[in-house]
Amino acid sequence: MSSDKATAQAARRGRPTGDHTAKREALLKAAASVIAEEGYGNASLRKVAQRAGYTTGAVTYYFANKEELVTALAESRFDAYDAMLRAHGPSADMKALFEEWLATAASDPEFWPVVSQLLMHARYEPAFAALIERRNARTRAIHTSIVAAGQARGTVRDDIPADLLADHLAATADGWMMMIPFESERFTPSRLQALVDATMTLISPTSGSRRPAESTAAGDTP
Repeated sequence: MSSDKATAQAARRGRPTGDHTAKREALLKAAASVIAEEGYGNASLRKVAQRAGYTTGAVTYYFANKEELVTALAESRFDAYDAMLRAHGPSADMKALFEEWLATAASDPEFWPVVSQLLMHARYEPAFAALIERRNARTRAIHTSIVAAGQARGTVRDDIPADLLADHLAATADGWMMMIPFESERFTPSRLQALVDATMTLISPTSGSRRPAESTAAGDTP
């Protein structure tokens, strides 16, 4: 069979030719756009295909159904965030990490609308919820290790356990990210920087924020 004939038959079967990785990424981007604009419930494979400029058959070549597509989208979002954490390393500068974290949300109007829709979907889909829980657990572990490293260096207060402090920081950033798409005039670049600076002040060690040394057992000689 000639290559031209094989290409034509592949196209008729809905199997896209060319760079499969790029096409898969294009479909995920299209899915994110549709979900951000129309919500998860209205995001059909047909609409995703139209947004990407492909046929529905091309979508099902990469993703068997909508659930598989949405799962891949969620994984890709976690992967991108994990890549950012790896780039900063285990001894990440907390301020730089926080600034990049917020810049991602501020520069991408689809960021939080997509995430919020995926979280709502997880509320009613146990298998998808398990994925979110598993990936969140991995992310929390990385957050905790970064905070713990800062505590060990003396740059982060250590009177609060690292895992609790990491959860508070994540919740704070998530709260801002949730409101940025709706209150863009409030979250100006200068205000975002001021919020980051305030957060760094709150987690910085002070004279009263050092963990007290463990006391000796009763009757022991210091």
